[in-house]
Amino acid sequence: MDDTHGITIRPGGPADAPAILDMLDAAVVWMNGRGNTEQWGTTPYSQNPGGPERVERYTTENAPYIAELDGTPVGAVVLDSGPSPQMPIAPAAEPERYVRLLISDRRHAGLGIGAALLAHATEETRRAGVSLLRVDCWAGGGGELVAYYERNGFAPATRFLSGAWPGQVLARRIV
Repeated sequence: MDDTHGITIRPGGPADAPAILDMLDAAVVWMNGRGNTEQWGTTPYSQNPGGPERVERYTTENAPYIAELDGTPVGAVVLDSGPSPQMPIAPAAEPERYVRLLISDRRHAGLGIGAALLAHATEETRRAGVSLLRVDCWAGGGGELVAYYERNGFAPATRFLSGAWPGQVLARRIV
């Protein structure tokens, strides 16, 4: 377990799927409230076809980690050995860890939950003896999400389109 600024990070599992879905649903509402209907659409994540099943896979087939404040889940990061096969992204030419999901509870925005989870992902990558951590994200709007990952030590790598959805792969070297 990590403890950073009162945030405890622990391994996750299937029992965490409902909390992750709740955070995803709240993120859709938050994004829509800011005028962003393109990134994740307007339908709650839990009602999207395949949404709950994807979160279930995240908690059973991947490596989920849950951030908690006072025992309450407030964020999650999901690591895998490469990008989703559904994304138009090639696996790296070397071993990598890939952030499949990063989400934080918007009620606790500004506490550094996402940064703590990315720091944890970096440490897990290091522990695995892997020197590359990558993530993909929505590159639309004003590029705020890309800038967020850059502030957290990632460098832009490859841009891509998934249908009409503009994406950016970012990479971080682990030394």
